[in-house]
Amino acid sequence: MAAVHPAVQPLSYLLGTWKGQGKGTYPTIISPFHYSEELQFSHSPNKPVIAYSSKTWKLGTGVAMHSESGYWRPKIDGTIEVVIAQSTGLVEVQKGTYDAEQRSVKLKSELVGNASKVKEITRVFEMVDGELSYVVEMATNVTDLQSHLKASLKKL
Repeated sequence: MAAVHPAVQPLSYLLGTWKGQGKGTYPTIISPFHYSEELQFSHSPNKPVIAYSSKTWKLGTGVAMHSESGYWRPKIDGTIEVVIAQSTGLVEVQKGTYDAEQRSVKLKSELVGNASKVKEITRVFEMVDGELSYVVEMATNVTDLQSHLKASLKKL
């Protein structure tokens, strides 16, 4: 097996493919929605970066919904930088922290680009009972920061 870069090692538990289900809500969305999701975290040997991708499908019908991809750059000091490009054209530059013992990552947008309405996005990833759970919060030009997406995924 190829060596994992020391900066990536504390988050190596994320590496691989995760599948599960989630729920989305927001004040500007009339009805909550449910989705299936596949997350992939991969690592090139000896590089201080994790490649990230997410694809979602409408629960029950399998119709494609949303996709995004990017890179996570963890630092040995417990900070992390993340860039994400969404299929909607929106781009996020996020900074945050991770806790290797608690197996959690907390991100807050420094920049949300190509978005006329979205002003801020936060993401929190945590291991809960062996599953990867996350919450995405969003603020727009008409709403304060509040919950948008929640999901729980199992490692394949």
